[in-house]
Amino acid sequence: MSALELLALSPPGWGGVLLKGLAMSMTVAVGGYLVGLMIGIGGAFGKLYGGPVLRDILEAYTTVIRAIPELVLIVLLFYAGSDVVNRLLVMFGASPVDINGLVAGILVIGVVQGAYSTEVLRGAIKAIHPGQIEAGRAYGMSQGLLLRRITLPAMLPHAIPGLSNLWLIATKDTALLAVVGFTELTLATRQAGGATKAYFLFFSAAGCLYLMVTLISNVGIKMIERRAYKGMPDVG
Repeated sequence: MSALELLALSPPGWGGVLLKGLAMSMTVAVGGYLVGLMIGIGGAFGKLYGGPVLRDILEAYTTVIRAIPELVLIVLLFYAGSDVVNRLLVMFGASPVDINGLVAGILVIGVVQGAYSTEVLRGAIKAIHPGQIEAGRAYGMSQGLLLRRITLPAMLPHAIPGLSNLWLIATKDTALLAVVGFTELTLATRQAGGATKAYFLFFSAAGCLYLMVTLISNVGIKMIERRAYKGMPDVG
């Protein structure tokens, strides 16, 4: 079969399988990134304004997650996490369940991303000029209003570079889920290569798809940066 026939969207071509794998990869990346972002916001505020016990817990979380290789973490969290959930269900008298691979993948990527997001956002919040926070307090703003009107908008320009990198890392971290049998782009590529022995062709195609995701992401990141930096002096 020619390369075009192998990459055709319909069988016996494998193009459709690769695109389905890409869709699963992007679903996990988006879900994991958003979960990580939520963890990061909570973690950053917890580390900056929480009590000593909460700060110690969050410090342990970010240190452990950043110290262990992501491949080891993903395997550990994927299998151990599922086991812990089922043990808790049995403890409370419920039957064990088969945890959906997509949900497990999103949670695993989210937990890993959360540790890095925590540090990115903590640094961004610390970069805000203290006078801005004090001015808000002087106007009698509540903590919630202060967060919504001053802290989050002011920290965004400082956080965008780090968060952009985390998004690109999330898109590539999904490939690590192939080792636990989750069918995303990399595993779909390996299956296509194994069935046809055209490994170079399919892995080159997968590389092009990952590159396409990065290029499209870069366009989106530039748009967000232009909006966030609007009215700020250009130091570039």
